[in-house]
Order: sequence, then structure tokens, then C-alpha cells
Amino acid sequence: MRTVLSAALTAAAAVLVYLALVVPDAVGRMKEGTFVAGAFLRVPIEIIIGGAILLVLSPRWRRPVAVLLGLGLGAVVVLKIVNVGFRQVLGRRFDVVLDPPLFKDGYNALTETDGRTYAMLAVVGAVLLTLAALAVCTLAVLRLTRATARYAGPARRGLVGLTAVWLALAISGITLFPNAPVASDSAADLLKATAKSVPTALRDQRKFAATAQNDPFRGVPPADLVSGLAGKDVVIGVVESYGRSALTDPAMSAVVGPVLAADEKKLAAAGFAARSGWLTSSTYGGGSWLAHASFQSGLWINSQQRYRQLTAGNRITLTSAFHDAGWQTVGMEPGNTVAWPESSFYGYDEVYDSRNMGYTGPRFGWSRMPDQYTLASFQKNAYAKRTKPLMAEITMTSSHEPWTNIPDTVDWDQIGDGSIYKPMAAKTLSRNTLWSNKPKTRDQYAKSIGYSVDNLISWATRYGNQNLVVVMFGDHQPIPLVSGENASHDVPVTIIAHDPKVLDRLADWHWADGLRPTAATPVWRMDQFRDKFFTAYRAEGGTALPAHR
Repeated sequence: MRTVLSAALTAAAAVLVYLALVVPDAVGRMKEGTFVAGAFLRVPIEIIIGGAILLVLSPRWRRPVAVLLGLGLGAVVVLKIVNVGFRQVLGRRFDVVLDPPLFKDGYNALTETDGRTYAMLAVVGAVLLTLAALAVCTLAVLRLTRATARYAGPARRGLVGLTAVWLALAISGITLFPNAPVASDSAADLLKATAKSVPTALRDQRKFAATAQNDPFRGVPPADLVSGLAGKDVVIGVVESYGRSALTDPAMSAVVGPVLAADEKKLAAAGFAARSGWLTSSTYGGGSWLAHASFQSGLWINSQQRYRQLTAGNRITLTSAFHDAGWQTVGMEPGNTVAWPESSFYGYDEVYDSRNMGYTGPRFGWSRMPDQYTLASFQKNAYAKRTKPLMAEITMTSSHEPWTNIPDTVDWDQIGDGSIYKPMAAKTLSRNTLWSNKPKTRDQYAKSIGYSVDNLISWATRYGNQNLVVVMFGDHQPIPLVSGENASHDVPVTIIAHDPKVLDRLADWHWADGLRPTAATPVWRMDQFRDKFFTAYRAEGGTALPAHR
């Protein structure tokens, strides 16, 4: 019985090591609800190399090297698990140099959507899982090391056979799962890519610092940068997770499309017109502040490292240009729960957040208040009280995941302190319940986009006058659960104005009329917007058009 148990444990250790090496870190690429055998039917070269090393070592060194290999295997497992999470949320692998700060943001997001207890349990679970992966993988490698040392002859012959099989498969190029040849070296490739990311990040830090200092508009008087909008109130509305998929996916566009069509009629009736284009966001699925920074600064901000470098400098932003040209500048950030240090970098005179907007209603998932309330607060505290041209950025959070509860639009005069929204909290679904149903999740997402956009347009047509200019854009695509695997990073951007001269300056942009860009509408990187905007609205005969990146 003891011999059988020992053999079973050795077999289990072999299976565990094998699976740790071959299980992919892109489970989203597998067919939903089915087992893809091709992802697991592979011959990992790491077993051959590791086994050969352990067999040639003397007994004195065999155990410590086995421990190191086991810990390395555990690290691979942890890295794969983290990659799975990052792919599901951000559509890419984890960067060990640039991404660790995002864990804090993930914890904060869990706290705000599922509560502090759930978030703490998630942290404890992640720590325990990491320790368990390292310990179990190390024990498994030690057990296999003892077994191969005891049966050295058969182990050598087995390794020779595996090597021949691996070489034959590598030469043939057989692949049973996308981007995963049967002759596998995926674990080694993952470690190599991770190691190479370190010097790459360091080089990027130096390169970005130089790029940030080279601002083509540095010497231009601020008033000249925005002279074409003199006397206008400029409101930038950032619609959370408003991505191209909302307009191109048939099921979601069936929800969003009619809303935009109705909003176009509202705008026309109020004397407004709109032009729309596409921007490629610097982030995907999350990291909204990176997109905001790219849009505002004219730099490609795709990591926390770049964001910190940017906000530590004095780069001209859209907001700071208006501020320095004499506009009153206001930020509406309902998702912020503490002071926002970067507000001074951007150039805001005032910032309203969840602490000073007077909201007493319920939360709606991550969103602390409905977008309609945020707009009503902006109207009450800033727009109605302006004594000079106003420039504001309003972050719309109702379309932020998890989309478990979408508020209803109410009469603007009945909003008050938000108490009217309290009965709506009863409609909340749990995240797990909603996200287990992909069609329902996509439908909820599409409804949230319709809600956010419609309320921004309704505010503009109700309260705006001939001097109002609205710039509306999405910060990034929603998570792959909604946008799908390998979705583009494109988001819609729209400029709305009552004065036709404002849109006339955009003639060479070749944007589409209305709120919906078309398939033929040009696509720009998000960091191009600032320079194009300044060039379009600069003083006549002023700054020359900077070179396009």
C-alpha cells in the first residue's frame, strides 16, 4: 500500500509539473464552455532541460538546485495566473516593472464595487495562492528529483526519447492550439520575455523623459493656442469605457444606435451640430487615467511609470492652455474619494469629487453617483455661476464596469441631493451573476453607454447656449468579456458646437457628421488629439502645424 501511495504521489507531481509548464496564460482564447485538448497536448522542453541538469549534478548540489527550479516553476505558475487576470481586464500580459502599482488600483476597485471585506479576502487569497504555488511546485520538483536519482538509467533513456520527440515535433512545426506548437518552450519564453522587460522599461523611462521635454507648443502664447474658441465654454465629457465595440458590435449597436440617433435630433432641434472621429486609446479595459493623460498632454501614456513622469513635469495640457489663456477651469471627478494631487499639473482651478458634490443617494456599482447627478452638480456649482469663459472636464462614471445597476434618467428639476435614486438600488445584480451571462453583460454595458451619452447631450441641449462647445470621447474599450478577444483599442470622439465656425475649423479632419464615426473615418492615436486641437484653434497666422507622429 505504501508503495502504491508513493507511486501515486510521484505521478501526481509529474502531472503537476507538466501542467504548470503547458497550461497557457490566455484562457480567453479557448472556446467557451469546451475543453481544448490542443492547449495541453504538448511536449515542454523545460522538462528535458531541467531533468538533464538534475541528472548530471552531484548529490550534494542536486537538492538545492531542485529547490531553485521548483521555486522558478512556482513563479511561472503565479505569473501565468496574473497574466490571465490582466488579459481578462486589460487585454494584455502583466509587466513586472510597470504594472505592480495597478494591484493597488485593483484593490480599490474591488473595495468600491464589492466591499472592503471581499477585497481583503481577495488579497489574502492571492497571497495564499502565491505561497501555495511556490511550495507545491517546489515539493513536486523535489519528489521527481528523488525518483529520477533512484532510477537514473530509465530516466536518462526517457530524456533521450523525449528529446528526439521534441526535435521531430519542432522540425515538423505541428500546432494543435493557436500560437502554441506541440514542441513547447512557452514557459522559458515567458521567463525570457519577463526578463527582457526590465531593461526595456528602464530605456523607456529615459526616452520618455526626453520626449516629454520636446513640446512643439512650448513657446506659443496660451491665448494663441485656443484663440479660435475665444468666448466659448468648452466642456470635455469623458465617457467611461465608451469603445468602438459599442458602435460596431451588432447586438450592442442595436441598443446604443437608437440613443445616438435620438440625441442627434435633440442637438439639431437646439441648433447644435456634431462631428465624430476615432482615437486609438493608450489603454484597454481599465487604467482610465492613462487615457485622460494621453488625450490632454499629447504624449502616449500607456504605463504608470510614464504617468508619474508626465505629472511630475510641466507639459502643456488642454486644460492648462485654457487656464493660462484666462478661462476658468473646473474638474468634475465623481470617482475620486481623496484629494487629487495631479489636478495642479493639469491646470484646474477647482475640482469637485465624491466628497463635495452633496450626493446622498445610493452607489451604482463602481460609480458613486449617476452621471445625471454629476452633470446637475456641474450645472449648479460651476456652469450657472461662471463669470468668464469656462473650461471643464467631466468624467462620466455610470458606464464603468461592472454594469450591475444602471440608474434611470429622471426629471432634471427633481434630482435634488440624489435621494430620488434610492429606490433604484434594489435593481442591483451581483457581479458574478451578471458576468456569468455574456449577452446580458453586453446588453447592460450598452445600456450604460446610452445612459451616459444621452444625459450629456440632454444637459447640453437643456442648459447650453450658442457659446457652448462639447468634446466627448471614450477613454478605452470595455473588458474582453464585452468587447471580445483581440478587439481594437479604438474609441469614438465627438465635437459638438452651436457656432458653425467651430466645426468649420475641423474641415481637414474629415470626421463624420453626427455622433457616430463611420468605418471610413480616420483613426488617430489618442496622443495626436492635443496637437491637432491646438493647430485647429490656434491664432490665424500663428504656430505652424507640428510634424505628425
